[in-house]
Amino acid sequence: MRYNPAVHVITKKRLVGFAVRYPASRDPLLKWYRIVSQTDFSSFPALRSVFGSADQVEGLTVFDIGGNKYRLIAAIHYNRRRVYIRHVLTHAEYDKDKWKEK
Repeated sequence: MRYNPAVHVITKKRLVGFAVRYPASRDPLLKWYRIVSQTDFSSFPALRSVFGSADQVEGLTVFDIGGNKYRLIAAIHYNRRRVYIRHVLTHAEYDKDKWKEK
């Protein structure tokens, strides 16, 4: 694992929009963004060494954010150093499983 500010998180706009709706999520989401955008994770085990509660679900990575109050779901391409934010949800929204629908 090496530190590099060139990891591209697509798109920060989803984080900002969610934080407008749920202001308490702002700081935990920004912390997640800072860590992910500055850390070049080589694999899921490397990512899990930093985000211990991250899980792989149906080909996506699910992060617990803000003390388990929110879920961030991302597609991560380790070889291209890209993180695609698919969903940012409250815990209750996540539990409904609608995010799994295509």
